[in-house]
Amino acid sequence: MIEIVALSTIVPVLMLLPHSLGLPTSAGAKKSWAAYLVMIVSYLCIVIVPILLFLTILAGWTYEFAILLLVPLLFSCKRSREERPNSLRQSISSYRVAMMVVTCLCILAVDFNIFPRRYAKTETYGSSLMDLGVGSFVLANALVSREARNLATPNWKTAITSTSPLIILGIGRLISTTVVNYQVHVGEYGVHWNFFFTLAAVAILTSVIRIPSKYCGVLGSLILFGYQVWLSLGLRSYLLSDKRGPGIISQNKEGIFSVVGYWGMYLVGVQLGSYLFFGCQTTPSRSSRWTRNRLYILSIFFWILTVVLDKHVERVSRRTCNLPYVTAVIAQNLQVLALLMLSDFIPGYKSSALVEAINQNLLATFLLANLLTGLVNMLMDTLNASSVVSLVVLIGYAFVLCITIGLTHFRGIRLKFW
Repeated sequence: MIEIVALSTIVPVLMLLPHSLGLPTSAGAKKSWAAYLVMIVSYLCIVIVPILLFLTILAGWTYEFAILLLVPLLFSCKRSREERPNSLRQSISSYRVAMMVVTCLCILAVDFNIFPRRYAKTETYGSSLMDLGVGSFVLANALVSREARNLATPNWKTAITSTSPLIILGIGRLISTTVVNYQVHVGEYGVHWNFFFTLAAVAILTSVIRIPSKYCGVLGSLILFGYQVWLSLGLRSYLLSDKRGPGIISQNKEGIFSVVGYWGMYLVGVQLGSYLFFGCQTTPSRSSRWTRNRLYILSIFFWILTVVLDKHVERVSRRTCNLPYVTAVIAQNLQVLALLMLSDFIPGYKSSALVEAINQNLLATFLLANLLTGLVNMLMDTLNASSVVSLVVLIGYAFVLCITIGLTHFRGIRLKFW
């Protein structure tokens, strides 16, 4: 967990450091493709590639660089005053992009030997970096959801229609992995279930069972507490057992039952989003300062709660989405968001061109990353690649992914799936 705290410091600090040093990363009005491409490549070289290095060959220096990078940023912030009334929206966008960038880098890097095994998903218990991925997607969606913004929730028919792309993507992933005989760990979600089905199930549940945002936190907490008790009374043994019956539920028991935990997490996230971002504040600047202070407090609270639950209740388990896993996901995500809100203290801060591009096409970025990952795995033996070859491939992958998304944004294309 301490290493995740360090990594969750490095990533947002790297995203802010170029702005604090006055390096150009924003394309402004996007006057020409050449100028825009320079901005994209600049951000790639000074932010994305260093993040990739910390996930691979520099993984042994995580603690040292977390301190080394944070200190100059804090000094830079100390010399400045808050003059950014619209910073909250930019910070949320940067947070969502940070989550997506780390996810996209990890899904290919994990196939190479230069990626530390301790960052890969755990078998049953543990809190690795990649374990937090699916939970972070669910929480990020909850924090800025319609429910958090107190907007009308669509009925269940509309919800099924709007989540149909996720269901189609889930079916497409199932068919494609079966056809190409792509290695899938059955113990993660089950035989047929996958990440897209989990997102769709959470969205449908939220629409079918409509709950005002002010009650979401209470209900979500009750669901998570009840689910944890259920796990302790025997559900855990059933979910973690290698035995599977012929029925569809037994075949996909991990994916189906963990939806309860993810839904509870989503509801708590809705309450947090409503409380932190969409409450009634008198002025935008006060809102930003008010939110930032509470993000620090809540992040520390949830980290402490995670440690207590992990030690005295049950170890963190992504496979079952138990209560300690949920608190770990919330703690890590709020920490990243809190650090990104230090952008308030950077004079003239502007969101970078690449951050804007990825934020406009989050799902498209993730889908392209999955396609490129599959392509790389079909073209080469990643596990036996040398460190140099692995690093070259990963950097090339990052460049292709980001430049493609940048070009899509430059052309004004927004791939909205629902």
